Amino acid sequence: MIEHASGNYAIQRGGATYSCGVRALQGYEIHHITLTRPLPLAAALEAIATHLASSGRPPQALCGLELRCPAPYSFEGFAAFNEQYCQLLRKHHMLSDAQDLNHQNPIARTNVFPLAESLTEQTVYAFSYTRPITGTSAQPSFVISGAGELRESALDKAAIVRRGETSADAMEEKAACVMDIMESRLNALGVHWSDVTAANIYTAHDITPFLKTVILDRMGSAGRLGVHWHLSRPPVASIEFEMDMRGVRRESYEALL
Repeated sequence: MIEHASGNYAIQRGGATYSCGVRALQGYEIHHITLTRPLPLAAALEAIATHLASSGRPPQALCGLELRCPAPYSFEGFAAFNEQYCQLLRKHHMLSDAQDLNHQNPIARTNVFPLAESLTEQTVYAFSYTRPITGTSAQPSFVISGAGELRESALDKAAIVRRGETSADAMEEKAACVMDIMESRLNALGVHWSDVTAANIYTAHDITPFLKTVILDRMGSAGRLGVHWHLSRPPVASIEFEMDMRGVRRESYEALL
């Protein structure tokens, strides 16, 4: 974990593109906002910067982004997009502490291809930011980045669990791998399944054969809240199953523009 002081949250190391997860520091909480009208990436970051300023928060308070892409990328295309993405974050000073963070990008991120929409460019679906707590709360506040069925979370074709297979047992194995990753990220943030308030699944394949045994049973008490299944594909071709999670007290739906 690395403390991101100007953003008022700590991060779990991920890399130069995104962190594996974030947790608000003491005295702060994470507010999650879903956009009622998704915006193109550049316009959305402009609007988010304005929203943070009007809320009395610095640009570094942005701690989570949920993106939607027009189609799955190749591994090479994904790397090219990530460079463009980071340049936009720097433009708005959202990565100003990157040097102090040992070149770690502090912002948690999910980026998936929605099958129910027809997109022509990258858009922002939702975002999260830290703000001072009003009142007192012992409830942890965190966001965990999206992860697909990649062993050791390595962005490499060879790391994909049962690459090229989408049978029921292959999908179950992929889901189990992703659940392992989610649990390891919870542990790294010092939180538990019982602290999760929203779990999202992104896949185009049927999850019902293993939804209870592999996912809900393992989530324990958090399973009572169910999961949100987005009919989507992960952002890189050949990856078939992705999840992200969060534990927050503040959820809202807003149109920034």
